[in-house]
Amino acid sequence: MSALLELQDLRRDFSVGGGLFRKRRTLHAVSGVSLQVARGEVLGIVGESGCGKSTLARMMLGLLRPSAGRVVLDGEDLATLDRRSVARRVQPVFQDPYSSLNPRKTVGAIIGLPLAVHGIGDASSRRRRVVEAMERVGLPERLYDSFPNQLSGGQRQRVAIARALVIRPEIVVCDEPTSALDVSVQAQILNLLEELRRDFGLTYVLISHNLAVVEHIATRVAVMYLGRIVEEAPTELLFRAPRHPYTRALLAAVLTPEPGLGVPDPGLGATFPNPLDPPSGCAFHPRCPMALPRCRRDRPPLVGGVACHLYEEEKAA
Repeated sequence: MSALLELQDLRRDFSVGGGLFRKRRTLHAVSGVSLQVARGEVLGIVGESGCGKSTLARMMLGLLRPSAGRVVLDGEDLATLDRRSVARRVQPVFQDPYSSLNPRKTVGAIIGLPLAVHGIGDASSRRRRVVEAMERVGLPERLYDSFPNQLSGGQRQRVAIARALVIRPEIVVCDEPTSALDVSVQAQILNLLEELRRDFGLTYVLISHNLAVVEHIATRVAVMYLGRIVEEAPTELLFRAPRHPYTRALLAAVLTPEPGLGVPDPGLGATFPNPLDPPSGCAFHPRCPMALPRCRRDRPPLVGGVACHLYEEEKAA
């Protein structure tokens, strides 16, 4: 399948800090990410907090311009398209459904706003389309004139999904879409997203730190660490045979309901790396129990779906 969305050596830097006695420093939030998203697939992007996932999502949505590199949407550079053209084809579902919804607007007005912005239909046809979208995501029409504070967390996220889908986009970027919800509601929303993908032929980019969520819905997974992709593979393969030590550590950290096993120790230590002062060579080497001497000097390229000198050593052997 051809790539519907392509990230080409994408980079995003931020200038942070500064003050009376301190110089401003550069934070490399995303450092040379290249990915392809095929039409109809679900790409899951996982990693610890602060690894650059949400920054990457905002660049995919056209909300943040890259410092270098390109986001290509179906052969067109996103930077050459106006905001409305991008929004018509790529829509977001954010983490917190309460803060992403206007508390002064009714459910009907929130879902119908994209239709009004893009000048689709008249008032009566917009209402019909909004009601159809509500019914499609499991919201009864009686909530049309309700406000977000009158809804449950799961209902608010359904409103956000309906708003994203009402103009029939090609791509939906889901940034932690279930992390603010109860576990039982998470399952309902994930099943809804999967059902909508099948019915409408949608393409998803799913940003998450929850590996169980990613395993449930993603067809392919990219693992990020300090602004870079360190491993990329089909979901089943990555969960069955992870190659990068960081991916193995993430999988080892997943909590299990089995009694007596206790809290897992992924072996990553108690401290997080400083993105303002990243290590030389492989950024993961200070936390890696399998680090080689060259890991401290040379940054491994992403070859064969993994960026790890250890894997290169295994191939050479």
